[in-house]
This record gives sequence, C-alpha cells and structure tokens, in this order.
Amino acid sequence: MRYDELEAAILQLVMAAGEDELRAFGLETVTRLVQGELLDTVWDRELDEDAWEALASARENVRTASAAELRAQLERIDAGIRADGDLDNALLIVITALEHWTTYLEEGRREELYELALRSVEEVDMEVPADLDDFLATPEMAAEYERTKRLLTAGLTPPFPAAT
Repeated sequence: MRYDELEAAILQLVMAAGEDELRAFGLETVTRLVQGELLDTVWDRELDEDAWEALASARENVRTASAAELRAQLERIDAGIRADGDLDNALLIVITALEHWTTYLEEGRREELYELALRSVEEVDMEVPADLDDFLATPEMAAEYERTKRLLTAGLTPPFPAAT
C-alpha cells in the first residue's frame, strides 16, 4: 500500500467509525504517543521550564483531563517554545497529538482523529522508516495500521482495506 492509499484508507476508517470507536481510538492513540519514549532524546532547550511542566502535566493526565484543562496546558506549552520554528520532530508529534485530541474533545471533529492517526503513523515511521511504495511492508507499520483498523471498526462490519 502506497502512502497516499494508506491516508485514504485511514480517512475512510475514521469517517465510517461510530462515536464510541472514535473516542476509544483517539484516547488510545494520544496516550500511546504522549506517554511513549518519544521525548527521551529531546533537549531541554526546546521549551522553557513552565512549558516542560505543562507538557509533563498534559502527558500525565491526558486520559482524564478535560478539553479546557488540556487547552490551558497547550497554551502554556506554546508560550514556552524556545525553538525558532524548528522543534524536534518527536516533540512536535507529542504536541500536535495533544492539539488534535484537545480539539477533538472541544469540537468533535473527526478530521482531528484522522490527523492524530497520521501522527501515529509518523511516529512509527520515525522508528522504522517505511518504503513509500509499500508503506506497510515493515511489521511495525502493518501493526500500526491493524491497530488503527481494529479500534475504528470495533463496532462495524467489514469490508475495510486489508494491510497489503
């Protein structure tokens, strides 16, 4: 499956999913992205101290925090960005994952979960670079697509694109 086909398949899954599946997918995905090891190699100089504290709080409470609480943390993070437009990719994935989840909680827009799914694919691609002509060739990328499909179709009946 080429990358553009993967994007289209994920968009189809998000648009067809029920509200319960969307919420379960979003919560599991944002938790995986923000509580993982992505930030282990990020330099302290990317954010000021208050922004790091806000990020730590958002990461710790992402499963239980309200949209308003997450938005307040994101505003603190944004105010404390020291980088001049060149944030570390791992840090950028974590912050944008929080942003997509928060906006989904605020507005209920499915597009935010589509974008969250793409951030999750990017995170896997950072660990195990994929071939653009066969994006699911690596077991890790195929597993990420299968995880996405499983969560978004839990209450639906097939057919949905298979991992190829």
